[in-house]
Amino acid sequence: MFTYYDKENAPEKSKALMDESVAIFGMLPNMHRILAEAPASYEAYNTTYSLFTKSCGFSPLEAQIVFMTANYENRCHYCMAGHSWGMKAQKMPQDIIDDLREGRPLSDPKLEALSRFARELLDTRGHIGDDRLQAFLDAGYTKRHALEVLCGLSAKLISNFTNALAHTDIEGPLAQYAWTHPADR
Repeated sequence: MFTYYDKENAPEKSKALMDESVAIFGMLPNMHRILAEAPASYEAYNTTYSLFTKSCGFSPLEAQIVFMTANYENRCHYCMAGHSWGMKAQKMPQDIIDDLREGRPLSDPKLEALSRFARELLDTRGHIGDDRLQAFLDAGYTKRHALEVLCGLSAKLISNFTNALAHTDIEGPLAQYAWTHPADR
């Protein structure tokens, strides 16, 4: 139903965004080709993704934990494959990748607190209560981190929901990381 744009047929305002995507990912992912239909949504995704990964106070692994937790909770087949591929390419721990893909608790208590916090924000639409926020802070994170998780979840809302609407095809190097939510297996 959705068009997979390329530089030749994309709306003019999306062409520079496509160049940004290639610079970030080394390829033009199918999801980005679909987002090209709506330049404002595409720009919002690229901006929130870049801000979260480059300007927030999380390590690359912590950023991926927020992303992968959202991918799991939102049942995003495409983003789960894409981030699994990216985490593997960045040589992140395989046990963490596997646990995130299966929705299992992480063995590191601080990283598990981050994943749990992101999940609870999604599950409660942000109304987690002071006790849950305090648990996140007690794990070693700050109020700044709590607000910055929202930036990562914002990027995931755009990407996960785009893929749900478009049933985005998984391409090339991502295919080996195809995923189905455990509840749907």
